[in-house]
Amino acid sequence: QVQLVESGGGLVQPGGSLRLSCAVSGIIFSSYNMGWYRQAPGKQRELVAGITYGGSTNYLDSVKGRFTISRDNVQKTVYLQMNSLKPEDTAVYYCSVPRLNKWGQGTQVTVSS
Repeated sequence: QVQLVESGGGLVQPGGSLRLSCAVSGIIFSSYNMGWYRQAPGKQRELVAGITYGGSTNYLDSVKGRFTISRDNVQKTVYLQMNSLKPEDTAVYYCSVPRLNKWGQGTQVTVSS
């Protein structure tokens, strides 16, 4: 059974940083591309960052230079380092195995003073 468990969300002031983690089980983690998505109230879910099994990355334009996705294939974990956070980054963040359409439960990120 595939499981994805996110952690690391919370409340942070504008300009602050957070690091999200997603622990994955039930798959050969190193063989799959991974993604971080977010959904703000009243908006569609969007891809924030993706990382291939080979380590190539891609980012939503609005987070380039601020967010970094990485993975640890030994720990079977994917990370999202978020710096210089803005109020518009407020959303529920989800990690996903896109090929399997598997999702975590989500973690709330709120950027507010």
